[in-house]
Amino acid sequence: MTLNKTETSVELAQIEEMIDQRKEAYLETLYKLLRIESISAQNKGIDEACEMIKEEMEAAGIATTIIPYAGNPFVYGEIIKDPEAFTLLIYGHYDVQPPDPVDEWLSPPFEPTIRDGKIYCRGVGDNKGQLMAQILAIKSYIDTAGELPINVKFIFEGEEEISSPNLASFVADNKELLKADLVYTSDGPKHDSGAPLVLLGVRGLTYIELKAKGAKWDNHSGNKGNISPNPAWKIIDLLNTMRDPDGRILIDGFYDHIRPITKKEEELIRNLPFDKANIAEQIGYDQFDLEKEDYYRKLTMEPTFNIAGFTSGYGGEGSKTIIPSTATLKMDIRLVVDQDPEDVFNKFAAHAKKYAPDIEVKNLGGMKPSRTPADLEIVGVVTNAVRNAFRQEPVLQPGMGGSLPDYVWTDVLETPSIIIPYANFDEANHSPNEKMGVDDFVNGMKCTCHVIAEIAKHR
Repeated sequence: MTLNKTETSVELAQIEEMIDQRKEAYLETLYKLLRIESISAQNKGIDEACEMIKEEMEAAGIATTIIPYAGNPFVYGEIIKDPEAFTLLIYGHYDVQPPDPVDEWLSPPFEPTIRDGKIYCRGVGDNKGQLMAQILAIKSYIDTAGELPINVKFIFEGEEEISSPNLASFVADNKELLKADLVYTSDGPKHDSGAPLVLLGVRGLTYIELKAKGAKWDNHSGNKGNISPNPAWKIIDLLNTMRDPDGRILIDGFYDHIRPITKKEEELIRNLPFDKANIAEQIGYDQFDLEKEDYYRKLTMEPTFNIAGFTSGYGGEGSKTIIPSTATLKMDIRLVVDQDPEDVFNKFAAHAKKYAPDIEVKNLGGMKPSRTPADLEIVGVVTNAVRNAFRQEPVLQPGMGGSLPDYVWTDVLETPSIIIPYANFDEANHSPNEKMGVDDFVNGMKCTCHVIAEIAKHR
């Protein structure tokens, strides 16, 4: 099938009209999936979610199979028009976070409820609403046009909310099955301006725990003051050797292997929207004073060195005069390409051994960073499709501040990867009252159709 511009635009208008006509039916399909409590951390609802997704994929004309694997199963589907045609691989996840704290929900967390044009339910934005938008987009496209103009494959996992421990090995074991020209993910929220967002990468992560010990038990801070060692100070003294007053990390080799920012990525950053007052309000910090380029560089192109938690001694009401016997610190360090989580942990541990050999250092896991080059032709094609779908100029960002298992596509599958979030910026994923706008769900379906048509037009 060769599509010219006029044929494509007419066809897309018909597909969009069908999606609008089927909106209520499509919402009911989504609600059915949302009611399944597929919580990976608690091993609940996994098989039920897989079966329901398989059923809907097959109803859309997608040849689908559930693939058992270490951990939770994968749901794989494909529509192969021509082995030589362009192949789009769509990724998503069917598992969700636990709903706790349940008493903070305004409606039952697993009963979809619409308020002010938004669907409230655990997993609606992260990631079931976005996953189902992909499946129903394919159904709408085929029901209107009769067939897809490109090959489309799907891989949906059930362990993303527990850091995707088996995704990389699954992809490595199934490279031929998953072979594609582009990986397409819809996860996370749009830009804070409300504009559609095109993301070309993610930061990685290494998570570290430090444990320090003093005496065998807590001691009176007066009777044993200056006698019994305080393990909290041991950790604080170690941290002071790792970071200077300006925030630069002093661990040998920490900044090794960081890929230099390209001129194209610098250009993207200069063109990004920026509202300082809005950002300050969102993070709850009135003293926020970064300018645009510093903000986006720090958010997407630089590593972090964050203390996520520090526990030692007495933290209750009033006072308790003790010297604690133990101290525990949790750190998450966000990484940028081409830093490696294992390498960074080893350098961290070597530094700790040099300056505080009695502090226990534990690796709690990590994820590699990822970035797709901004100057690839396919990036322009997808960006144009997003622009046409939303009738709005998208924000093209070199990376996101958070972490997703995007590296399995760029490093393991060796395929470009683009992330287009469909959820509203205030989706509150992982929090009580998670939500996704009805219009965002509908427009997500339309966006997938535009992406498929635009790729076909250029290929």
